[in-house]
Amino acid sequence: MKSEILHIESIHEIHEFLGLGKPRHPLISVFKFGKKQSQEIKENFNYSLGLYQISIKGNCPYTISKYGRNSYDFQECSMIFTSPNQVLEVNKAYQIEDDDCWTLVFHPDLIRKSPLGGRIDKYSFFNYASKEALHLSEEERQTITDILQKIIKEYSNNIDSHSQTLILSNLELLLNYSVRFYDRQFYTRTNLNMDLVSEFEEVLKAYYKSDKQVKSGIPTVQYCADALTISPRYLSDLLRKETGKSTQEHIHHFIIEKAKTSLLDSSKSSSEIAYDLGFEYPQYFSKLFKKGTSMSPIEYRKTFD
Repeated sequence: MKSEILHIESIHEIHEFLGLGKPRHPLISVFKFGKKQSQEIKENFNYSLGLYQISIKGNCPYTISKYGRNSYDFQECSMIFTSPNQVLEVNKAYQIEDDDCWTLVFHPDLIRKSPLGGRIDKYSFFNYASKEALHLSEEERQTITDILQKIIKEYSNNIDSHSQTLILSNLELLLNYSVRFYDRQFYTRTNLNMDLVSEFEEVLKAYYKSDKQVKSGIPTVQYCADALTISPRYLSDLLRKETGKSTQEHIHHFIIEKAKTSLLDSSKSSSEIAYDLGFEYPQYFSKLFKKGTSMSPIEYRKTFD
């Protein structure tokens, strides 16, 4: 039987659920998920927050076991980021033995009218899967912890005209450090990343070899990510770091290269080639081809006549 999803929409509700007492600020909170909360939760459950959530886990055996279809074990110090309305499953496999698991939650209204609200989508790690968590060194962890302490201090003091600005500045500082640390993680895992780039190319080759495009059209970013069992945003970020191109750009490049071969090795019309490649409308194929080569398919064929 599928378990019901617990929906938590506000800072007040999450404090009430975890027995944390009245929140100091209506739109943001930082707390530790420790022994007390671990002992009070008796079974697995699914939950969805109407909040952004950033959790840092250090030697914390209490796990968020699933995020979508993937599992993740937080045995080492790591961070996970989730955006509003994502569904997670908590699996009470162990008891927490210390209070070393920090969580920051903030409501979208906190940033809605600020410059950060307009930039929040650039922090693509909010849409990574949990197995793509950020793993921290002790020094990096201390940097994040120091910022969390500053945020706590700001909303715990008497609120004045500077409080909102300083809370948002520190929140954005935390996010920007997270970008830096993710870049470090991509860099230190270059060999693994290149293996994934090769696997991605094989996914595209296999897609056309099995004629999936005839029924399903040109391959999508979501299809490729699913085939590699990673999230679309993580795949695009990884490819951009390794090759300078996004997933969509790689797909388009692959299709254009196949189109070039077809244009020179067959007498099929441009429209026929477009349909063979999975395009529903030949005009879209022509537009994509010209964008990638500065020539229309017909012009490209003529240059080799």
